[in-house]
Amino acid sequence: MRALSLTEKRRRMGEITALLKERYPSAECALKYEGDPWKLLVMGRLSAQCTDARVNEVCKELFAKYKNCYEMAAADVADIEAIIRSCGLYKMKAQNLKDASKMLAEEYGGVLPSDMEALLRFPGVGRKIANLLLGDIFSLPAVVCDTHCIRICGRLGMYPESLSDPTRIEMLLRRILPPEEGSDFCHRIVWFGREVCTARAPRCDGCPLASLCLHHARAAGR
Repeated sequence: MRALSLTEKRRRMGEITALLKERYPSAECALKYEGDPWKLLVMGRLSAQCTDARVNEVCKELFAKYKNCYEMAAADVADIEAIIRSCGLYKMKAQNLKDASKMLAEEYGGVLPSDMEALLRFPGVGRKIANLLLGDIFSLPAVVCDTHCIRICGRLGMYPESLSDPTRIEMLLRRILPPEEGSDFCHRIVWFGREVCTARAPRCDGCPLASLCLHHARAAGR
């Protein structure tokens, strides 16, 4: 089966985006950060190799103890470690959270910057978290390449399914997705990946995107 042209990818992505909007109109972020930029910074870091559900649960205690970046910057790292231990990689994450909170407090007066290069300076922040912050907090063009997005967009034929480099995929998707749709699309694709297009057993029968999915077409021998 031939690869799709850029024009075909854009057309298909427009149809996919419209169908996902129907299914998930709110495009809600799975992390319950209550509109607080610092909390999303923290939760984004904790979400690495950890489920959003676990992060949401752990952060109930974490944010009860540390209510802002100033309090976390002054915290004992061991105390942060004890709370976030179940999120995995807890020693590195705890140090990142303390250091990032200190940077936010001391260099930015507690106000999160709104550009990619500045966000990438924060300890523990890569392009995935930076894009999450840019899209959710500042409503700027953003593409959050998490595992759901990478897997599903490959299945849909936007790039070879063997491609797994998040930065390359982000740049490819930026050429295909309208800038104003990127952030919400990525939230919707997460929910879709959990409910329908799962990693191990995708529910292709009855999938609203089946007619637009190259993976499904190949499996059906079309």
